[in-house]
Amino acid sequence: MKIPLLFLLLVVCLHVDAWKFCHKGRLHGGNLGEPGSRGTLSRSPFVKTLWFKQWLDHFNPRNEETWQQRYFINNEYYQDGGPIFLMIGGEAEASDKWMTQGAWVDYAKKFKALLFQVEHRFYGQSHPTEDISVKNLVYLSSEQALADLATFITKMTDELKLTGKWIAFGGSYPGSLAAWLRMKYPHLIHGAVSSSGPLLAEVDFFDYFRVVDEALESYSEQCLANVKTAHEQVNLLTRHPLGMRKLDESFKLCDPLQTLIKEQKHLSNFWDTLANNFAGVVQYNKDNRIGKTKAGNITIDDLCGIMLNETIGIPVQRLAAINTLLLNATNQTCLDYNYDNMINELRNTSWEGEGARQWTYQTCTEFGFYQTSSYSPHVFGDQFPVDFYIQQCEDIFGSRFNTSFLDRAVDRTNTIYGGLDIDVTNVVFVHGSVDPWHALGITKTKDQGAPAIYIEGTAHCANMYPRDDSDPPQLNQARVEIENHIDSWLRL
Repeated sequence: MKIPLLFLLLVVCLHVDAWKFCHKGRLHGGNLGEPGSRGTLSRSPFVKTLWFKQWLDHFNPRNEETWQQRYFINNEYYQDGGPIFLMIGGEAEASDKWMTQGAWVDYAKKFKALLFQVEHRFYGQSHPTEDISVKNLVYLSSEQALADLATFITKMTDELKLTGKWIAFGGSYPGSLAAWLRMKYPHLIHGAVSSSGPLLAEVDFFDYFRVVDEALESYSEQCLANVKTAHEQVNLLTRHPLGMRKLDESFKLCDPLQTLIKEQKHLSNFWDTLANNFAGVVQYNKDNRIGKTKAGNITIDDLCGIMLNETIGIPVQRLAAINTLLLNATNQTCLDYNYDNMINELRNTSWEGEGARQWTYQTCTEFGFYQTSSYSPHVFGDQFPVDFYIQQCEDIFGSRFNTSFLDRAVDRTNTIYGGLDIDVTNVVFVHGSVDPWHALGITKTKDQGAPAIYIEGTAHCANMYPRDDSDPPQLNQARVEIENHIDSWLRL
């Protein structure tokens, strides 16, 4: 078989030492975390970890089963009659670091507020059932979580004889919950700060990668062009055994491509994994966390710096360098794209995991949110369509979690909450232009009773993290606006 010259050039160029040859050749030229802290943070004596008896099923009075839900309280800044601030936990373990850090703590100091944080059912240490089998995950939903919060507010108000107004805070999925809590229980929640909350449930969330593309392009049009070229070169190399062997080496693959990519599920997972190298960095770009992990410190500047660095090699080599950077930052020795490995991990019904199975279940039964390759011009290829994600629902939870089931589930979610047509007051919607999730949120004020703050140049939940001297002016201004809205609600 005659091998095209372009392919041969690509194979040769996978060796960094061959860069000079290639340069002269034909080829020219992707969850709310902890706030972190500077230095050692001593534990505040005012912060307590407590447990609350919660109903298993709020919507079936005949079911009298209960469980223990974890929550945190900080009364350091509270004065009698002051407001009560409630931070809503989400799809990960709740962290007591939020009880002494973050913008909401600054607001609490000013308004003399009592602070609560409630961990979301089925995440962290809040275990309503003995395991997370499908029969038990039926009790995991946003509706049950909102009812948990309503029950908590009612009990705390009564037991602690609280007279102040409750204000909810949430970022990412809890940002949605904060808005929905105000909408569904306005007699309990007086106002809400909804940060980076996706309000519209959508099965095929192809706009996610539109925003990723725009973020890379805002750094440099050439950066985006090189990313696209790199993925095109990967695609070419996957079509021949010699090219696949070079990809095995340069991308440090755990399994040789030749052994797996005959099955589309593995190939799709390979492409999805490469795209997520960029997606994760863009979503949390310079999000103002202090004391980040190595991976959290990687920014769009770093990615584009590599993609524009011709001394590394042709675009596919630069893509491989990014992959290595992220593997090292996350302490991984190889890139695992094996679909079966992923599915087997998500089938684990014990409480050993960190919430991936639970969140996957919520996407399969309520939200979709699948970040597909459907967006044209397919910078990251077109190998992970929406069917790839729906198949995961079936493979993990059972055949009934299919396309028609998911379509009905997403329609139901939007009917219950209203999607982008939510009818609510005393909520401020906050989004960053770099955060892909803003594509499913409210970024322009439709009603003065529920204003939107759109922060140019910031990413996911940036307004929630502790202030820093390096914060851009627009982020500082957003925090002031949020404070002003809280002040106005408390005066009503």
